[in-house]
Amino acid sequence: MQITLLNYTKLNICAHAIRTCWQSFEKGDNGGEKDKELIYRVGNKFKHASTLEHLHYTFYIQGISRATLQELARHRIASLSVKSTRYTLKELKNTESFLPLNEVNFSRAGKFLVFTQNKAVDKASVQALENLRLLLQENISNDLVKFAMPESYKTELTWSINARSLQNFLHLRSSKSALWEIRNLAFALFESLPNEHKFLFEECVGEE
Repeated sequence: MQITLLNYTKLNICAHAIRTCWQSFEKGDNGGEKDKELIYRVGNKFKHASTLEHLHYTFYIQGISRATLQELARHRIASLSVKSTRYTLKELKNTESFLPLNEVNFSRAGKFLVFTQNKAVDKASVQALENLRLLLQENISNDLVKFAMPESYKTELTWSINARSLQNFLHLRSSKSALWEIRNLAFALFESLPNEHKFLFEECVGEE
């Protein structure tokens, strides 16, 4: 899993939005400590969280499973642009067989699959990957072949989300009851945030 923060809104934009309500622009310090205290007090302490929607973050997320992608889709106040199976399954078509199920072929399959460390599940994933590869060689359309894809198949996406929704995501998905992979994603997203923004999310992140 690899997370790259592509873009984010500067804190002074959120502070400006808050100060619009009271017309207190002269008290701002362009995203400095005064503005940070204001954002925390209004957005986090007093829960006027709509003000946090002025902060946006765009991440490039690589190497997650399609199972975790499905979980991400449940967080609706976000935008997802996902690697297309229609156009990219050629990456698998001309690959050599993943059988027999030995250490070398498991290592090769790791390019395409997220492993769970459960041997039975991981063996089934590699077998499904091999089945997928064989279907592709029969020149069946990618749109049909993808119905046979294992949920462990790796994907990537560009993901944009506002601070309010990201708080909700981190609160839910860093929980010890969350799926292990999306929990790892939650911690990785938090770590990739700009240091000056982390104060907004620290209370939302559970213990690792």
